[in-house]
Amino acid sequence: MLSLRPLLPVLLAVALAGPAEASAAAQADGIETARTGRQIAPGIRLESYDRLEADRWLRIDELLVDLGGRGGVRAEYLGGHGPATVAEAAARHPTGPGRRVVAAVNGDFFDIRGTGAPLGPGLGGGRLLHSATSGPGAAPAVGFGADGIGRVLRIALDGSVTLPGGAVRPLAGYNAARPPAVGLAAYTADWPGAELPAVGTAVAVRDGRVTTAAPPVRSPARRERPAPGTTVLTAAAGGAAAAELAALRPGDAVAVAARALPDAGPVPVAAVGGREALVVAGVPQNHDGEPNNTAAPRTAVGFSRDGRRLRILTVDGRQRDSGGLTLTALGRLMHRLGAYEALNLDGGGSSTLLAGLSGATALALENSPSDGRLRPVSNGLVLTAPAGSGRTAGYRVEPVGGTTEDLTRVFPRLTRTLTATGYDALLGPAPGAPVWSADGAGTVDSAGVFHAVRPGRATAHARRTTAHGAVPQGELPLEVLGPLTRIRPTHARIGLAEQGESAGFRLTGYDAQGAASVVEPRDVALEFDRSRWRVTDDGHGGFTVTALVPQATGRLRAAVRAGGAAGAPGAAGAPGAGSGLTTELALGVGLVTFPVTDLADVADWTGPGASAAEGHPGAGLALELTGAAAQGSAAPPRPLPVPELARSLTLWVGGDGSGARPAVELADADGAAVTVRGPAVDWTGWRELTLPLPATAEPPLSVIRLSAVGGTGPGRLALDTLGARTPPTGPAAAPVVRDPIVATEAGVRARPWRFAVEPAGGSRAGTGDGGADFVLTGADRPEFVHRGVRFLPLDTTRPTLGGGGLDRMRALRKALAAAARDPATGALAVVRADAPDTVDRKETALTAHLLAEFRRTTGKRAAVLTLGAPAFAAGRSEGVLSVAAPRTGRTLVGVDAFARRDWLAVRQTP
Repeated sequence: MLSLRPLLPVLLAVALAGPAEASAAAQADGIETARTGRQIAPGIRLESYDRLEADRWLRIDELLVDLGGRGGVRAEYLGGHGPATVAEAAARHPTGPGRRVVAAVNGDFFDIRGTGAPLGPGLGGGRLLHSATSGPGAAPAVGFGADGIGRVLRIALDGSVTLPGGAVRPLAGYNAARPPAVGLAAYTADWPGAELPAVGTAVAVRDGRVTTAAPPVRSPARRERPAPGTTVLTAAAGGAAAAELAALRPGDAVAVAARALPDAGPVPVAAVGGREALVVAGVPQNHDGEPNNTAAPRTAVGFSRDGRRLRILTVDGRQRDSGGLTLTALGRLMHRLGAYEALNLDGGGSSTLLAGLSGATALALENSPSDGRLRPVSNGLVLTAPAGSGRTAGYRVEPVGGTTEDLTRVFPRLTRTLTATGYDALLGPAPGAPVWSADGAGTVDSAGVFHAVRPGRATAHARRTTAHGAVPQGELPLEVLGPLTRIRPTHARIGLAEQGESAGFRLTGYDAQGAASVVEPRDVALEFDRSRWRVTDDGHGGFTVTALVPQATGRLRAAVRAGGAAGAPGAAGAPGAGSGLTTELALGVGLVTFPVTDLADVADWTGPGASAAEGHPGAGLALELTGAAAQGSAAPPRPLPVPELARSLTLWVGGDGSGARPAVELADADGAAVTVRGPAVDWTGWRELTLPLPATAEPPLSVIRLSAVGGTGPGRLALDTLGARTPPTGPAAAPVVRDPIVATEAGVRARPWRFAVEPAGGSRAGTGDGGADFVLTGADRPEFVHRGVRFLPLDTTRPTLGGGGLDRMRALRKALAAAARDPATGALAVVRADAPDTVDRKETALTAHLLAEFRRTTGKRAAVLTLGAPAFAAGRSEGVLSVAAPRTGRTLVGVDAFARRDWLAVRQTP
């Protein structure tokens, strides 16, 4: 998933700022590339932003909370009844009268493969809920006092058990995830796990008396959560504590006491355990060399020096868009953001941040969990705030489907469906239908559907007159683009594995300048085989395709209705009614195996331990697994493409019973490694394996290596016939669009001046060569200005996440700022060599965004010139022109930096 958060107007100032205008810390560690923010409740604000570091992209979500202030915000313990997702726990959190949940985050590390209980201490409502699993000693936590003020502290267990006769024994654990090896542990109805851990000896105590004596010890057993008012005392079998428990009889007097013992200050009202200290007394901590100091998704909590400013932060990781942070880097980040004390909470797939939207009754997921879904966790922190009056103070107006830029745009004669959510003075829910109106380039009907009339700006308003005579309102700025010139689907092909499976797509339209907007289902007529497919409006601005049969291929034709006639997809009227533009999608359902390689060229495969062998049938590949590493691999003579819609790979494996594990190693669209592994080979003879491809893998994929790792000893695996299980959709439609900047040679020469692009070693005849002012043969020259155009050559030899992207973005920001300030500069042209394996897609998208923002805010022109491309191409996106000059031949470019219309004309010759 490529993600570029919406670029707000303030971001353009950041993008155009020169090095002197940016903070030294940001320059040293990376650059911010996008930011959004919103108020969650009085005293709570969410800030979400992207960063480009030298070696990774980062996505960060941050809650800024005023504690102990007039906003009445409180941080409370979340969870406590077995693992649940943060969303599930927040939905059932008891807020008490007059309060509501406004945000939540995951909490402590937990016994993920055992009881599911948290490993650190926890307090809720001023009571100790559980102690740390490591014993009665102090363990790190974040705590909040009765005044709401927070701090990082250490919490120990102060507990005892008084036995018949008055003997007092220390309590070694209280609702701890893992029972202590020595001493007594107590479990109550506050136990936060799914079930009690296996214990050797146990007795139940209620109202100070033993109710159930210890049964004979045969084997450790798991027990259900104790009933309220009952305490279960446990001890590991074989020790002195177990013998004392075994001697107890029903009716014996036993007293259990347990309380939290903080290292300093009062006992918190609420506390959640954590692990590593990130910032201590204003000093970021160095965790180099420690086992958890690896780049990963992270959750952290920090406080200002006075504890009144809480900062809750999640960093996405293990994803293309966000590589995560080490503990050391996380500490530096928290310190740079202002934390005087900070603690690391559970990260990885547990990292989850939820926050409210004004007027909404449910929380929204803000970060992107690395598992691709919400993971059940042991506990967390929940923020609550006073509930409002429920009287409408305003409306949150949004397009149906989201708040992305392409949904706040619309084409003339088409529509955009809007929603208005009422909120009160505290941003809580305030139900009530609004009265709609609009000004500018369109109108809005009583159902909240905006109808675009002409290109320009518009504003949709939602109002409601209250009983007090006030007129609360909300508004949404909209842009009506130029006339629609073409449409295309977000997916050219949709492949479904089986009958009943569904997938979605949207239709994106473009005006003459390449500005994009989603075309809603109400403005589209569809033609498809209704006996094989069902296509419905998904309610979010797109369509859902469902397979009605187990095996089929087909095509779906979409046509924009002239005038945007309302109706369900494919409803009344002939498909393509009116004079709408059309596009097509290829459809398929059912899986077939497409060949990737039959290893007929096995002689050309190379790698350690690899050799030709008899296959299944024909030629095959053998991997000898010898030595301490017991591994072998073989690479094909060139990467092998995998069908784009493949769900899994198939591979024939000739087993030897050694326990070795075969694997297929792939590269994704940006060259990132993706490895799918087979099971341990405990069989002999040939067997076909099916290896599912991870859903997070970004196509197109290509096979770069077959490998195997040994099991219990040396082995020899034979491999043959690699295939891909793929829905058979047939070819996708490939419309040819010729951009107006592609001109005749006469058209190019009609421009005030020209330059040429040629392969290195080509003609350098200069101004006398066809009238070109100069010849570009590469992107290795310094930045220069020529006749109103600032040329910015960018070095693409270093990869995006090898420092190259950070250097290029800094150079681009500096050049944009210079071009914006200089009245003699009418255009900026970025020049770079074709390097798809070096410049990743997110850097390419960010470059395009910055150039488009530059064009929109300054009125000046922008272009990207790619040298040494596989083929000639020219086009535009958001008004930014692009020219790909091929490795062969000559590309002549005519220029008029101050032209009223297109400022480039391009001609490619052999």
